[in-house]
Amino acid sequence: MHKYFQLKQHDTTVKKELLAGIVSFFTIVYIVVVNGAILADAGIPIEAGIIATILTSFAGCILMGFIGNTPIILVPGMGVNALFTYTICGSMGLSWQEGLAVVFVSGILFAIVAFTKLSGIISASIPNSLKEAITVGIGIFLTFIGLQKGGIVTGSDTTFVKLGDFTDPHVIVTLITLLITITLFARNIPGNFLISILLGTAIAAGFGLINNSTQGAASPFSMGAYFEVFGAMSFEKITDLAFWTATFSLTMVIVFENIGLVHGHVNMINRPDRYKGSLQANAISAITAGLFGTSPTVSTVETAAGISAGGRTGLTAITTGLLFLSSLFFLPYIKMIPDSAIAPILILIGGLMIQNIQNIDLKDFTESFPAFLIIALIPLTYSIVDGMAFGFIAYPILKMVMKRSREVALPLYVIALLFLANFITHTI
Repeated sequence: MHKYFQLKQHDTTVKKELLAGIVSFFTIVYIVVVNGAILADAGIPIEAGIIATILTSFAGCILMGFIGNTPIILVPGMGVNALFTYTICGSMGLSWQEGLAVVFVSGILFAIVAFTKLSGIISASIPNSLKEAITVGIGIFLTFIGLQKGGIVTGSDTTFVKLGDFTDPHVIVTLITLLITITLFARNIPGNFLISILLGTAIAAGFGLINNSTQGAASPFSMGAYFEVFGAMSFEKITDLAFWTATFSLTMVIVFENIGLVHGHVNMINRPDRYKGSLQANAISAITAGLFGTSPTVSTVETAAGISAGGRTGLTAITTGLLFLSSLFFLPYIKMIPDSAIAPILILIGGLMIQNIQNIDLKDFTESFPAFLIIALIPLTYSIVDGMAFGFIAYPILKMVMKRSREVALPLYVIALLFLANFITHTI
């Protein structure tokens, strides 16, 4: 173990790595509940979605541990799961089975990028303003979804959305849980999201919002529902433009996000030599996500918690993966967690993602306006792909109008034309 993970060379011990893995697990385990709930909106049974999240996270962490040998944690990513559910399986009209096929193919394309020089070429061709705008736009989108799940905003025939009924116990519990979530996070309490979900569930139970018979608390652990999801990918629409538009968009998002996150994490542990191996492990993990039945995995930002606790090698990631696997035995209790306990997490994560707007050059109109279109239209069209399309099309147009076309890389022109062709095809 010492030889394989090179513990001495990286000034760590088995005890430190195990402890860091435990810390990482408790900071990210909330994803089991939140991702399962979002997958349910795509039509995947909640229990199957939770199991898929657990198994995918287990596989991702194991792959990262042995291939990447870094403490990076891989789980189905927030934002990416929204793209899967609300855009690919929502506005684009694909079934969740077809959506999983999109995930699988996107993972293969990601692997091609990760195992070749394409990762550097693609990353360099997309301007920073558009990358950051996607993160901000998805953050606002997640916040909107959280507000809906918590009942804080509801539909309106005249204004499209309006404030919900603040006398509704569901809304009251959401607001109380949101206050708790914000407080725990602001005070940097370890495991804040997990504690928030547990307290939110307890409060919901106190308000009589949890019915054990309907929530399945008494039901035994069963893999029956999951077997209908595992390997359920459908390639029936692989010849349709919608399938490849979804695949193209999802691939861009996971490639951009993971290149940035992996690069940041290997720098945190001063191991830039592990960048390539970690990105490759990430890509293989994304392929398994489609097979297991969930949206793609990403290098989660919560990895920083494990690194801060002393994690330096893949043993940290493996520890976290094994803990994810053990959480299967708590499935009956996980299913009890209500939307009022999940919604505050989505709202807060959205608030954190919007901070990336400070990385956009707002003084340069050719950079800021395309970014603005992405940020505004992702939530307003309820489609991450459509929001991205407006920004990616506007960017080269503005550069050409301002006689700055040389600032646009050739691959970006190709991407803009593909987005434009998709709009024209849908219009016709």
